[in-house]
Amino acid sequence: MESTNLQDYSHKRLNILTGEWVLVSPHRAKRPWQGQNEEISKEKRPSYDPTCYLCASNTRANGEVNPDYQDVFIFDNDFAALQSDSPSFSVNDGLFKAQSETGICKVICFSPDHSKSLAEMSVDEIQKVVVAWQNEYTILVSNENINYVQIFENKGAVMGCSNPHPHGQIWSQSTLPNEIEKKDFNQRNYFEKHQKSLLETYLHQELATKERIIFENDDFVVLIPFWAVWPFETMIAPKKSQKNITEMSAEQAKNFAEAISVITSTYDKLFNTSFPYSSGIHQAPTNGLENNHWHWHMSFYPPLLRSATVKKFMVGYEMFGSPQRDITAEIAAQRLRDLVG
Repeated sequence: MESTNLQDYSHKRLNILTGEWVLVSPHRAKRPWQGQNEEISKEKRPSYDPTCYLCASNTRANGEVNPDYQDVFIFDNDFAALQSDSPSFSVNDGLFKAQSETGICKVICFSPDHSKSLAEMSVDEIQKVVVAWQNEYTILVSNENINYVQIFENKGAVMGCSNPHPHGQIWSQSTLPNEIEKKDFNQRNYFEKHQKSLLETYLHQELATKERIIFENDDFVVLIPFWAVWPFETMIAPKKSQKNITEMSAEQAKNFAEAISVITSTYDKLFNTSFPYSSGIHQAPTNGLENNHWHWHMSFYPPLLRSATVKKFMVGYEMFGSPQRDITAEIAAQRLRDLVG
């Protein structure tokens, strides 16, 4: 692909999964920075914190005591955003519309070690997290009231993480979230027209050019999407189409864990800091349909822009117009690729 113009001039790129455009302004990447600088946390966390409500054997806010867990620990969120016992109701009063929403929210502690992030865990340890995700997905899918399962992690205080202990969340609900509806629509349209996966077709094109590939193994590819919004946004996707994470074999789950290990540890090397991000897995709805058009994937949205202290803000034009970025996906991919290993 001839990309000289893409590196020098303002342009738009299409997110094929959501159908939305992102404005890219590569000429702005050289502008001086006089804005806000974040403080770097120099705190060295202990492997066990007696005041942490997620550490093994400690008491949580609701009075329950955690077991002396040795690897992965999962429990129902004590402050769940969704209620499983919410009554069914709706509001349809002219332009005032609302409907009830039920669901189940869980917390997953990745490790009993309070000091570790995924970047510091071994591939075998991360694989245990992956298997736990698969098991929870299977359990939640069996609930007829659950039509979608969202697995995600917020890492770092700058991303709103309320506890530094390595953990993620699993929210499941009765309807499809906005982002999933958009991705469901565009993947279905492509599949109906071409009888093949939109994302698998896209990955074939990416693997042919190698411009935005950061890492790959036998089963997975880590890349910066052509349409990435965040400066160092990445995606992990299986090379062959799978609808959800339960379709992975044990060997594939290990290779997925390796991909997670590579990108999270590479992030930490970029600015020599524990790299904050929000990550999440998008996969097929659990609504009883075939959903053969779906190709699951995991995305990482990190806010850091120029250094450990300078982050990107989604404000102004990005709030009122469309997403915008300065550094191109190709330059960002090269910077990360040079740090792998």
